[in-house]
Amino acid sequence: MIVYLHGFNSSPASGKARQLGEHMAGLGRQADYLCPALPDRPRDAIAHVEAELTQRHPESVTLVGSSLGGFYATHLAEKHGWKAVLVNPAVHAHILMRSSLGPQTNWHTAEKWVLTEAHLAELEAMDVMTITRPERYLLLAQTGDEVLDYRDAVAYYAGATQIIETGGDHGFAGFERHFQTILDF
Repeated sequence: MIVYLHGFNSSPASGKARQLGEHMAGLGRQADYLCPALPDRPRDAIAHVEAELTQRHPESVTLVGSSLGGFYATHLAEKHGWKAVLVNPAVHAHILMRSSLGPQTNWHTAEKWVLTEAHLAELEAMDVMTITRPERYLLLAQTGDEVLDYRDAVAYYAGATQIIETGGDHGFAGFERHFQTILDF
């Protein structure tokens, strides 16, 4: 099963989530694709993903996480032994998101909420200092990411398979070119 985890203030309506879902449906594998709407609270987001997968009992799980979803994917991969594809992932999210404290609006749902110190504490509690099995990870990063420094991910996921593209952006321009790579992984 492929489980797409969207990023901060995003949703299953994000471009990458929709593209990957459409690709899986085109292969007749829509039952093998899951993209849950993640709650704003980190611990609730993790619990939601785990509950969805407990209900479905997939034989294998590959997480595809974008930005904050990449942080969540790393946490879940370490906890459950799953594989993870990380697309311009947030590394040490509790540090990165400190500058975003305060009122937030989801880009797709227009839902308003407030990012608090409690959110950051939950992120810090699930932070993985060092990945244990690099072969379990595939990093997709673009040097033109205007939100995150791709070099942080390159260093953090050392030893993992890495596809680093020059240019691009935080949304990962041309994501659809990597669908077969994701499925092969």
